[in-house]
Amino acid sequence: MSSSAPSPLHLAVALDGTGWHPASWREPGARPRDLLTSAYWADLVTEAERGLLDFVTIEDGLGPQSSHPFDPDERTDQVRGRLDAVLIASRVAPLTRRIGLVPTVVATHTEPFHISKAIATLDYVSGGRAGLRVQITARRNEAAHFGRRTVPRIEAHDSPEALATVTDLFDEAADYVEVVRRLWDSWEDDAEIRDAATGRFIDRDKLHYIDFEGRHFSVRGPSITPRPPQGRPIVSALAHDTVPYRLLGRAADVGYVTPHDADEARSVVGRIRAEQDAAGRTSEPLHVFGDLVVFLDDDPATARTRRERLDALAGQPYAGDAPVFTGTPSELADHLEQLRASGLTGFRLRPAVIAHDLPAITRALVPELQHRGVFRHAYEADTLRGLLGLARPANRYAAV
Repeated sequence: MSSSAPSPLHLAVALDGTGWHPASWREPGARPRDLLTSAYWADLVTEAERGLLDFVTIEDGLGPQSSHPFDPDERTDQVRGRLDAVLIASRVAPLTRRIGLVPTVVATHTEPFHISKAIATLDYVSGGRAGLRVQITARRNEAAHFGRRTVPRIEAHDSPEALATVTDLFDEAADYVEVVRRLWDSWEDDAEIRDAATGRFIDRDKLHYIDFEGRHFSVRGPSITPRPPQGRPIVSALAHDTVPYRLLGRAADVGYVTPHDADEARSVVGRIRAEQDAAGRTSEPLHVFGDLVVFLDDDPATARTRRERLDALAGQPYAGDAPVFTGTPSELADHLEQLRASGLTGFRLRPAVIAHDLPAITRALVPELQHRGVFRHAYEADTLRGLLGLARPANRYAAV
């Protein structure tokens, strides 16, 4: 994505419950009683669109949230329970006009045929603004909810057994994405004729079997949903190390990474580009977004005090998988520009407290970035692929 002029900075927000800090639901204005209402989610996405953000991601899972990486916990002082992310996105799509909608999909226990249909439908409902964030799960309790497979117990992240399990799950996720994309292509763009005078609704020659045969899936196709408006909605994933970096290189349009400084960002981007080259995708665009949890206030001391107060409510300092930024919108803008110079093409910000930090992003950070000339003043495209500068892909099955 190189050009003579700097490419625009892309900005997304990750929405999860009342925010990424586990005590966020106890903050004034957090609206914990509204979490399971469509109005709550409509308000969040509408606010994100007010800030001209590229897209929102919506977290999801196949078991109750847990403070433990592999097992359920017994905590009763944190948000538990959620709505389905794809259905949230479909509900808020008609209430928004330009912002992209990227729900999380857990590949480990769902079927690619079903998800291809669901995301294609979201693309139609939104007028070409759909994507998905593909995720794996190695939790035994979640496997037990489905009863079709078992997942070995993982005792330590860095054990050989854990690496083997996770590698297999990410290989499965790569095949999953391939099946989904082939199903999106299984209808040519002009397969539907809809000519009442001749009685021809469809051209059957323009529907194609995908005949995918792999270690994890055997899918014949075609889909039952015509090709989405974007051709292929965007696919994104979160990655922290070599195995998920390989998934980004093989299968993603957008990857989310968690470097803590510019040097680490440069190294991570280099590793992902190497995986992209190894997958034979050197010529394909792949955005790499930095993930940050943000506590934003007009004064740095206020931001630190708020974070400390939330940590006290939670009973321990906040520590997640992504770096945490605590400070002012102007300081965050400085930080993003420094990281961007290391090869990141955008950022996915995780509001620590959505009620507080999402408006701080849309109403303070965005104007600061606009003032610096690095962020849009108006939406320049109607589709998510358009906002990200990604061309609409040709159908792999259409005759040339």
